[in-house]
Amino acid sequence: MALFEEEMDTSPMVSSLLSSLANYSNLPTGSKEHEEAENNEEGTRPSKKPIKAPQLGTLMGVYLPCIQNIFGVILFLRMTWMVGIGGVLGSFIIVFMCCSTTMLTAISMSAIATNGVVPAGGSYYMISRSLGPEFGGAVGICFYLGTTFAGAMYILGCIEILLIYIVPQAAIFKIEGLEGLEAEAALLNNMRVYGTIVLSFMALVVFVGVKYVNKLALVFLACVILSILAVYVGVIKTAFDPPVFPVCLLGNRTLVSKGYDVCAKVIEIDNETVTTQLWRSFCDSDYINATCDDYFRDNNITEIQGIPGVTSGILAENLFGNYLEKGVIVEKRGLASQADPDSSASSTNRFVLADITSFFTLLVGIYFPSVTGIMAGSNRSGDLRDAQKSIPIGTIAAITTTSAVYMSCVVLFGACIEGVVLRDKFGEGVNGNLVIGTLAWPSPWVIVFGSFFSTCGAGLQSLTGAPRLLQAISRDGIIPFLRVFGHGKANGEPTWALLLTASICEIGIIIASLDAVAPILSMFFLMCYMFVNLACALQTLLRTPNWRPRFKFYHWALSFLGMSLCLSLMFICSWYYAIVAMGIASCIYKYIEFCGAEKEWGDGIRGISLSAARFALMRLEEGPPHTKNWRPQILVLVSMDAEQNVEQPRLISLTNQLKAGKGLTIVGTAVQGKFLDNYTEAQRADQSLRKLMETEKVKGFPQVVISSNLRDGTSHLIQVGGLGGLKHNTVMVSWPHSWKQPESHQQFRDFIEVVRETTAASLALLVPKNISSYPSNGERFTEGHIDVWWIVHDGGMLMLLPFLLRQHKVWRKCKMRIFTVAQLDDNSIQMKKDVITFLYHLRIDAQVEVVEMHDSDISAYTYEKTLVMEQRSQILKQMHLTKNEMEREIQSITDSSRGSIRRKKSFASRSQHSTEEGARVGEHPEEEVQLIHNKNASTPTSPTSPTAPAGVGRTWTDNKEVHKGKNLEAGKDPFSMKPEWENLNQTDVRRMHTALRLNEVIIKKSKEAKLVLLNMPGPPKNRTGEENYMEFLEVLTEGLNRVLLVRGGGREVITIYS
Repeated sequence: MALFEEEMDTSPMVSSLLSSLANYSNLPTGSKEHEEAENNEEGTRPSKKPIKAPQLGTLMGVYLPCIQNIFGVILFLRMTWMVGIGGVLGSFIIVFMCCSTTMLTAISMSAIATNGVVPAGGSYYMISRSLGPEFGGAVGICFYLGTTFAGAMYILGCIEILLIYIVPQAAIFKIEGLEGLEAEAALLNNMRVYGTIVLSFMALVVFVGVKYVNKLALVFLACVILSILAVYVGVIKTAFDPPVFPVCLLGNRTLVSKGYDVCAKVIEIDNETVTTQLWRSFCDSDYINATCDDYFRDNNITEIQGIPGVTSGILAENLFGNYLEKGVIVEKRGLASQADPDSSASSTNRFVLADITSFFTLLVGIYFPSVTGIMAGSNRSGDLRDAQKSIPIGTIAAITTTSAVYMSCVVLFGACIEGVVLRDKFGEGVNGNLVIGTLAWPSPWVIVFGSFFSTCGAGLQSLTGAPRLLQAISRDGIIPFLRVFGHGKANGEPTWALLLTASICEIGIIIASLDAVAPILSMFFLMCYMFVNLACALQTLLRTPNWRPRFKFYHWALSFLGMSLCLSLMFICSWYYAIVAMGIASCIYKYIEFCGAEKEWGDGIRGISLSAARFALMRLEEGPPHTKNWRPQILVLVSMDAEQNVEQPRLISLTNQLKAGKGLTIVGTAVQGKFLDNYTEAQRADQSLRKLMETEKVKGFPQVVISSNLRDGTSHLIQVGGLGGLKHNTVMVSWPHSWKQPESHQQFRDFIEVVRETTAASLALLVPKNISSYPSNGERFTEGHIDVWWIVHDGGMLMLLPFLLRQHKVWRKCKMRIFTVAQLDDNSIQMKKDVITFLYHLRIDAQVEVVEMHDSDISAYTYEKTLVMEQRSQILKQMHLTKNEMEREIQSITDSSRGSIRRKKSFASRSQHSTEEGARVGEHPEEEVQLIHNKNASTPTSPTSPTAPAGVGRTWTDNKEVHKGKNLEAGKDPFSMKPEWENLNQTDVRRMHTALRLNEVIIKKSKEAKLVLLNMPGPPKNRTGEENYMEFLEVLTEGLNRVLLVRGGGREVITIYS
């Protein structure tokens, strides 16, 4: 292994790796650890107790917990009513839809759960690691809220059983004698009071110790299974010996059993007709000739059997639905009834009434919670001996079992129980018995107590599981304001999370109606299941390399079907609850996206982003963007100091202002050196760029290249920046402010190369001058102007840039002015009209001014600046010579130009120059004739440039009277008197003249402007005039505070069309 010994620190041996994997334990910080920790003092034991290997198999670890969670309060309290209202067919469709949804979700969940080791955390862990922190947090909170409201629903079911079927006398708000809304309000108030008491007690039990809940879990499960078995035995018994549960009907209306003693109007006692309690309920006296209710008088009393038995053929009658409005009397089909439609029903409290308006979608919302609980096995993944085997088998087996039970119950209830009894939600027509209890053997009390204990157990389980789920989300740190709920007791019990859970649960208790709470938790569970299916479908379709589940019986189409069913059921149950639930999830998603901690979990959403990005890039490759879609995609070229910090941070600020935070931005820099030697330095530069971009709120990408020299590095950035169709179309580079200094000689040559390369690549170029004086993102201009000097058409860049800048709050208050230059042959009035029309069509508000610049004589000042510029260029060309050679070259240039320098002042005083220019020459006569021949070689136009050392530079301005007598002669014929001027390059002279004249006009008009945008002249085609080019630009922009030089990319970037 000597070959690999240098890599042992970073790459461990396979043997040690396998050893660590074999000893891996995915035990959760679950109930077992809590029980052990309760008796341990924190920090007293130096070594941890060895963790016991998980021992639970498929039956005890997954199957039975799922059975316990799926079977619940709805089966015992609402299933018979649902069959009666929706009919056997309608109820079967509801059960089949809901069970299909959970089965498809279980298949998707099995695929996710078997794709590697699932640490404790169950569904939240699976969704968050599959779909990312944003979806994970949103769905985790939804699952938490669903579990919490499930706790409220179980407690309400528990109280309903207690107050209606076990001890009705315990009601604080008496219902006896009340009708309609008063009776309903009394019942709800009882639920609220007792629900709050039971919730407080359960929360206290959970707080004191989870171990008690876990020990009671099997007892509660036994109650559920025994109750269901009792129902099946009772169904079999009805085939040959149906139980006696008579139901009394008046006409076809069901009577409340406590309103009569005998199901008859009158009875014969000792050959005497005696009225019954029922008679007294509908008549004004006990006598036969008493005045009675019309309906009571016109219809007969009938007693039917409430449980006719499975062989009675009642199934045909119960096959179809019978939906009722609230307050409508429960009636039997097929019985004759004589009722006067005009007479109002009296004594309605003697009949069994519908307590809510029922419809198909309501039944779906109420029923769906009875199929939830399929996550119970995956939530215990840490306790399983072989989670990847147990979770799929146990969960799918549990769903198959419960689905079979539910579907068979729908058919058996419809086949055994009379329709009016099925529609009697609280068993008022069968002596106040629980309707499913009337079917059970040996006694209804088996079901009553069994369902009571199972609802208590389910409520405790919800109050145990929900706080732990919230604690897991809080400890992940993805939702900052929930972090406080990650703390708890010394043993890890989530105390704060339990407090919040109990508070939210109390909201469900205050709602007080089981039928109103059930659709709420249906929403949250359906949303959770929908995202489980989405996670599986995405992972399958994206073919993520890590997606290798051991469970093979899945398909993306099944997952999409499951997802579609979940979404459909959400809106079927309650469209407004669905919108609220999705709104809550969306708010949490956006909150995590903007404020939450950044997590990288290798999730599927990142995979979608990559696929979508690839697709979009391929689409962009199809052709260049239309002019309407053109926007500056900027490559910002910055330089770094020795500490790898950006030297011009205001470039990034300007980029942000120009982009208003939108579009592509690449901030590039080059590091000089070799890749192997300077990689760490490049990483530091990358981090520095990222930090600065984050500070300046620029959304984009940093790019650092390592090259043997900075010139090549910059060229590489311009060539290869971006990807495919998403490339930069604009380059921004700062003006080389110290270009006149010899040590910066290479800097300005690099700058000119950038100008050439952008021109060759048809890229737009932005060159901000005096970048340090540009505003930061925090500054605000309350007034001022952005001036555009539109000299040549560049595709509309000059128009577009000020518009973009004014979208940013820094420049929003600035007004836009456009100046254009008219030559001698131009009609300035017509030009102004044309520009105003053009801007109107472009929908850009700006003031327009046409500046007239007529050809004028070239001044002596222009000639002298050109001469000094060319002499300086000659000196810079000698930079590569030895010191002695350079000094000799400087002396020869100085001698040859001595005469012209001495004659310059006398000519300047007589030239036909503008007053302003003449004043400038007059005020600085010494500066104008100063020629410095050294490495600093500064020009007269740069007062900030350092002066020459005494031994090298010479100034001939001592004798100001020299050649005074020749001034008149020189003024008459300057060209014959200035041979040096005749030798000058006339193109350079014309360019210098244009630069001076333009600068003069710009300063006059835009001296106070906050920003001046100006067409940038193109670079010289040959490389001999590079210094002159820089000088022209310097002269053009002299005296202006903020200048943005702009070169178009050779295409139109703005259009008048919509």
